[in-house]
Amino acid sequence: MSKIGNAIYEIHHMDTIASKDQWVNQIHPLVKFVLTIIYITTVVSFTKYDFIGLLGIAVYPMAMFILAELSWKDSLKRLRVVLPLVCVIGIFNPFFDRVPVQIGGLTVNAGVISMITLMIKGVFTVLASYLLIATTSIEKLCYAFRLIHVPKILVTQILLTYRYITVFLEEVNRITQAYALRAPNQKGVHFKAWGSLTGQLLLRSMDRADVVYESMTLRGYNGNFDYMGAKIRWRWQDTLFAAIWLCIFWVFRKIPVIIVIGNLVGGLFS
Repeated sequence: MSKIGNAIYEIHHMDTIASKDQWVNQIHPLVKFVLTIIYITTVVSFTKYDFIGLLGIAVYPMAMFILAELSWKDSLKRLRVVLPLVCVIGIFNPFFDRVPVQIGGLTVNAGVISMITLMIKGVFTVLASYLLIATTSIEKLCYAFRLIHVPKILVTQILLTYRYITVFLEEVNRITQAYALRAPNQKGVHFKAWGSLTGQLLLRSMDRADVVYESMTLRGYNGNFDYMGAKIRWRWQDTLFAAIWLCIFWVFRKIPVIIVIGNLVGGLFS
């Protein structure tokens, strides 16, 4: 499968995962969106040397992966490009922050600790965003955006861009396949053909856009989308879900749970 074909497959696969009939997927989209924002804010609020306290907040992505029945292997495979880039953010900290720090009788460079903390923060924020997308369809996300009064034109643009990016990729795939059939021994697209192929892609995209708009108009589109709002109702399970996680975030942010558990376990075996 080509890279473009693989990208189309991944988009459709993510839509399938987000549309699964599981209770986590049925949680109100506004609850999951707000919890994701609060979780990312909580992760970022940890100091650059508090990586032990930061480890405790991993309970959210771990629990969500289990509740949503998502594969760690497949998820990390999809994030294989993003996670290394996130981890590179603090790679130069050991060279600039050379203050020695004592950890359990071991002297280490403070820059190493801050580097590890930044990497963990980046990984947790990316995982939280991925979990939101993997458990919430784009229509439900757009509905949540409208509830917090994001401008309608912006929400519509987000929805249409995501929904029809596959149409654009399919056109690109057809053009590249046709070119490959006409130049079987050539690797890639020759630079002399870039301009003509781009022009063909633009014209085909405009024709497809006219067809899509006409189809939307025939189905009663007047500038407004329902965003599945009529099908989504706030339930007591949504309130309970939000309250539990907010309490967990507060506890893990204010109390070094990992250290407390370590002390308790050490006291039991001492």
